[in-house]
Amino acid sequence: MVSLLIELALALVSVPSSAEVLKIVVDDTIHPITDEYIGRALAEADRNKDKAVLIELNTPGGLLDSTRKIIEKIVASPVPVIIYVTPSGSRAASAGFFILESGDIAAMAPGTNTGAAHPVTITGGKMDDVMKEKIENDTAALMRSVVSKRGRNIEVAESAVRQSKSFTDQEALSQKLIDYIASSEQDLFKDIQGKPFKRFNGETANLNLVGQPIRTYDLTLKERILAYIMDPNIAFILLAIGALALYAEFNHPGAVVPGTVGVVFILLAIFALNLLPTRFAAVVLILASFVLFALEAKFMTHGVLAIGGIVTMVLGALLLVDAPIPEMRVRLGTALAVSIPLGGITATIMSLAIRARRNKVVTGAQGLVGETGVAQTALAPTGKVFIHGELWDALSPAPIAAGQSIAWCGKWMDCSLRLSRSGSAVPLPRRRE
Repeated sequence: MVSLLIELALALVSVPSSAEVLKIVVDDTIHPITDEYIGRALAEADRNKDKAVLIELNTPGGLLDSTRKIIEKIVASPVPVIIYVTPSGSRAASAGFFILESGDIAAMAPGTNTGAAHPVTITGGKMDDVMKEKIENDTAALMRSVVSKRGRNIEVAESAVRQSKSFTDQEALSQKLIDYIASSEQDLFKDIQGKPFKRFNGETANLNLVGQPIRTYDLTLKERILAYIMDPNIAFILLAIGALALYAEFNHPGAVVPGTVGVVFILLAIFALNLLPTRFAAVVLILASFVLFALEAKFMTHGVLAIGGIVTMVLGALLLVDAPIPEMRVRLGTALAVSIPLGGITATIMSLAIRARRNKVVTGAQGLVGETGVAQTALAPTGKVFIHGELWDALSPAPIAAGQSIAWCGKWMDCSLRLSRSGSAVPLPRRRE
């Protein structure tokens, strides 16, 4: 009896906790955070024994390394994965085309497009022809391996890699790159109801999702923050503002706030750039621009060095991220909008700091050098003098009568004589230590 109850309890535990469709939305470039998000969703669907995972896709493309990792997770998923390019007007270009073809079921909404999956790199100018051919062949092989397992058109899919061909939803369906065109999720579920499809391991399966609850799986707060700062434009802005804040802290030691802001912003920028294909030579260009701004303030070259610093910063920004698509590079507008004001602000701060250091000291004993005062008592050789509204002890090399005007010389200066009110020469007094 006890064993029967144990078996019944184990059977109840093994019943799936849910039978839902887990939906995630990828509406961004493909990068490591996208990989983490999709991987976490697939693992969640497996734990809950969901019927399917629906990935709504809208992307201009992204990083090939992240795309490969996403494909690995999709093809290994025990839960069927539906890739659906939606809404109308969206696209699954470049890396998105690979992800679309990797799904158990590939679908597109009317008015969408896909393709243009030729590998692109802008590292250091023109690519060597042999290396270019290697990368193209490797990427084409990845496409063939994915498409062949899904029973789709290998030749047409490969043409998107080698010839950068793009396809509308109707063209993709007619050439067997996708399985369905559907205007909505529910229309898609009706289309695939009970129809067999081929899984990556060769097995045949079917889905009955009409009427099934759909559970949206969102990005975590950490993933949202990281996805935001991984925008190369945001990362560049964080880096530039952080460098400016540290620059201000070095010129005004003890201000604390600029130093704190600078450290936080630079750490965030470094974290984002570490996940992106960053050119560290471009970081050197950005740092060199601050050196030029400082030299402009010091030597006053009438803007020549400042302009050089702005040009250097703009070039550093444009070359900062070596990404395959324009959406993952720093835009020219961002580079100019940050570099020009930053150049002016930095040069101004440095000019004020240098000017303050060159100005005459107006406080303490050094601030009294060259000032005139009145002997309150006779100096023979010591006595009291009144300067700047204060009484000071003074030492004079020659006797000075009370009431005479005197000039303060300072301890280390070889002062000349000054005239008193009566016109006679009066030796300058010195402060007693």
